[in-house]
Amino acid sequence: MTFLRTPALLAARIALGFIFIMHGWQKFQNGHAATAAGFEKMGVPNPDFSAFFATWVELLGGVALILGVLLPLAGTLLAINMIGALFTVHHKHGFWMPDTGYEYVLALAAGALAVGFANSGVVSIDHYLFRRIGRGKEVVVDQNS
Repeated sequence: MTFLRTPALLAARIALGFIFIMHGWQKFQNGHAATAAGFEKMGVPNPDFSAFFATWVELLGGVALILGVLLPLAGTLLAINMIGALFTVHHKHGFWMPDTGYEYVLALAAGALAVGFANSGVVSIDHYLFRRIGRGKEVVVDQNS
């Protein structure tokens, strides 16, 4: 069933990318000052930097997931963002999402890492970018000497 791998990874990248874009867009629309104030109220350390980081990592990382570009970097940054949310806000509320727990952010972190480090498949920019970069001059070994 390996023929389903590329469409399955594409579907996962699109779904996760859309979720991250929407969360980043919400922060962007609220404005940096309001997002930072909300982060400060929740006890997030360095709320100005954290608001900037979360907004742009979620927006650009979500786009990167959908396009399949720089997936390991995007997946890692998105996972770091979610793990930060887990430890700064959600862990004290327990596991379950309805109680503002860490269930959702943990799932997003795991999903971002999974698609970030999976083989992106042919429906991604990484596939063509790194295939081209990976092509070097062939080394020919003379076996007659």
